[in-house]
Amino acid sequence: MLTDIIKEDLTVLFCGINPGLKSAADGHHFSGRNNRFWKVLHQAGFTPHQIEAINDIDILILGYGLTTAVARATSRADQLLKEEFDDSIEIFRKKIKKFQPKYIAFLAKAAYKAFSGKKQITWGLQSEDFCGAKVWILPNPSGLNRGFTLSDLVISYSELYKTIIS
Repeated sequence: MLTDIIKEDLTVLFCGINPGLKSAADGHHFSGRNNRFWKVLHQAGFTPHQIEAINDIDILILGYGLTTAVARATSRADQLLKEEFDDSIEIFRKKIKKFQPKYIAFLAKAAYKAFSGKKQITWGLQSEDFCGAKVWILPNPSGLNRGFTLSDLVISYSELYKTIIS
C-alpha cells in the first residue's frame, strides 16, 4: 500500500497516475529502480540533494507532497481501467479541497484527462484550476516512458520550478 505524503498548503502536490508494484510493496513513492522522479526533482532545482525513495517523506519539509490519482498498483499505468479513474475523481477532489495545494503537478496527461474530461491537453500550466489549485502537466518520470530523456524531463520540471519561485 502506498500512502499519500501530504499536508495543508503545499506549494506543489505531485500526482502520479498510480503506484508501481515496487512502490506499493515498499511503501515509498517512486522506488522503482528505473524511475527517474527523485533524480529529476533534484536536477530541476526542487531539492538541495537527491532524495532517496526510502526518505520520500522528507519532501514535506520542502513544501511538496506526493499522491496518486488511482490507488491500485500496477506494473504499467496503461493497465488501469477508465472506471478506476471515474471511481477516484471524487476522492481526489476532496483531497485537494481539504489540503489546498497551490499547484497540482500531474505526472502525465492520463489522470488529468480523465479528471477534467478534456480530450486535448498541453504540457505545462493549464488554463483552468482544479478545486482551487493551479494545474501543471509534467511528463511521467517512469523508466517505461521512453519518449522523454532525462534531460527532457529536467527541462520540463525546471519550468514549473522557475514558476513557483518567481
